[in-house]
Amino acid sequence: MAELEPATREWLEALGFTVRQDDVWLEALTHGSTGDARNYERLEFLGDRVLGLTIADWLFTRNGGSEGELAQRLNALVSRQSCAEVARRTGAPEHVRLGRQARDDGAHDSDNVLGDIMEALLGASFVENGFEATRDIVRTLWADMIEGKAGRSKHPKSALQEWAAGNRRKPPEYQVVATTGPDHARKFTVRVSVKNVGEVEATAGGKQDAETKAARAFMEKFA
Repeated sequence: MAELEPATREWLEALGFTVRQDDVWLEALTHGSTGDARNYERLEFLGDRVLGLTIADWLFTRNGGSEGELAQRLNALVSRQSCAEVARRTGAPEHVRLGRQARDDGAHDSDNVLGDIMEALLGASFVENGFEATRDIVRTLWADMIEGKAGRSKHPKSALQEWAAGNRRKPPEYQVVATTGPDHARKFTVRVSVKNVGEVEATAGGKQDAETKAARAFMEKFA
């Protein structure tokens, strides 16, 4: 692989990462569309676990909530949207390595790609510098989110489930009715229905995200 661009190295170091081996960080920033044998997928797998443990530990030590409340906040804080939000806020789109077609298709601003890139960078940090250094970076980059409202309100799918039970309705049913777009920017359309009440469709960049969006829309329309 090539060496890191000076601007990319400066960007990573400004975020708090310690860059030792260029190839690790290039791998973390490389999308499969480039055709390179090494892309971010393996590091994203590792970074996802590092992020989850860091946020879980952080919530446990600063929050006296129940297991369910902790899990709800954890899921929100480590979601693809949250990771993509951090990536955008820190300027990651300018440094993602994409094939020409993927870039033309807008992959540099895709939640799927940016969320994976952010986790891959955490994976690269873990490989290069260990858990404690990576934990400190997560606590810096996620500080605003953990102080905010992410995951504090009831998840739309849980709210819909409880609403249906409380109104003596059958549980909501979710069905993927369409998938569109290239692999790196796949869109899922999900229909949620409650028998004898109605149905709503919603589209998002992931199946779970589309289900959440549909549940929220259903509650707004029928509850």
